[in-house]
Amino acid sequence: MAGETDETPFRAADATRAFGGSAVALVVAGTVALLTRQPWLFPSLGPAVMLHVEQPGRPESSPRNTLIGHLVALLAGYALLELTGLTDNPSALQEGVSVPRIVAAAGSLAVTAAVLALLDAAHPPAGASTLIVALGLLRTPTQLVIAGAAVLLVTLVDLLFNRATGRQMPLWRGRS
Repeated sequence: MAGETDETPFRAADATRAFGGSAVALVVAGTVALLTRQPWLFPSLGPAVMLHVEQPGRPESSPRNTLIGHLVALLAGYALLELTGLTDNPSALQEGVSVPRIVAAAGSLAVTAAVLALLDAAHPPAGASTLIVALGLLRTPTQLVIAGAAVLLVTLVDLLFNRATGRQMPLWRGRS
């Protein structure tokens, strides 16, 4: 067929795998959220899952970087909430942006980026996780533990999905 290249079947297979892997991971996390009535779904799972299913061999997609990245992000976000006295405040979506909220957001992102650079554990979706906490969308210790468990869950689902579909995602650390 005119205009068709050798890459077309490969791209279709990649798109199908990305579609399936993304859907499976979020359906599993969503089902747990539905059953437990807890926040097992939150925005930064999306980019983490997309990295896992689209680029499973990259260091940023590895389970090591994913888990360390989100752990650092959740802790940094909460630490900055504490430092700015915002742990009991409504989210920035409800009360708007204030100087303490800007400090919490900027500080948590800066700390997350610096710590992940020091640990050689880059995982860009962690930047979203730290802002989710600093902006007060998830702010209780219980919510943060659940968020961490959700990251672990989708990482495991993605690892199993990738392996079942012939893509190699490292068990722990990707090659740099």
